[in-house]
Amino acid sequence: MEKFSTIKSIPAYISLMNIDTDKIIPKQFLKTIKRSGLGKSLFYELRFDERGNPIPGFILDQETYKNSKILITGKNFGCGSSREHAPWALLDFGIKVIISESFADIFYNNCFKNGILPIVVKEEIINELKDYSSRKEKIEVKLEEQEILYGNKTFKFELDSFKKKCLLEGLDDIALSLKKAKDIENFEKKIAQNKPWL
Repeated sequence: MEKFSTIKSIPAYISLMNIDTDKIIPKQFLKTIKRSGLGKSLFYELRFDERGNPIPGFILDQETYKNSKILITGKNFGCGSSREHAPWALLDFGIKVIISESFADIFYNNCFKNGILPIVVKEEIINELKDYSSRKEKIEVKLEEQEILYGNKTFKFELDSFKKKCLLEGLDDIALSLKKAKDIENFEKKIAQNKPWL
């Protein structure tokens, strides 16, 4: 997992509430166990018709927003099933930060495990930030300082210190386990000496 750095981008705003994981990445694209290649199918049903033809006007397909790294959404983002393909698809598309009033718990935690920063803010902040999207102006997210900078304003967001550390250092579950490799090795040696019958 890549280390998280400061992100500066024109944000893309999707006003819909209760966007579930099936809307983020539909079930027909879940056959892969690779984390790459899913970005092209992100929000598939909002971007393509039943024949696979592009639906004009979807924000992430517009020239200004197709390289957005920050997504602003309606509340309860990522509800539905617990599929980890949802953050994989967002990350593969290039989304590194998601700002919403609320997230589904499993999706929220899966974001951190895959290098995405989900930020919870109040409705008034959403309303201020979405104006930057419509004006095509960049905002900046600083993880170390836990700040969103927009215009001459700064919003400080709350974040669990362990999740923050993992993002800053690029530590997913496997990397965290590998950091304990020496302790695991010593434990196994000790068990082998004290309880050789195991």
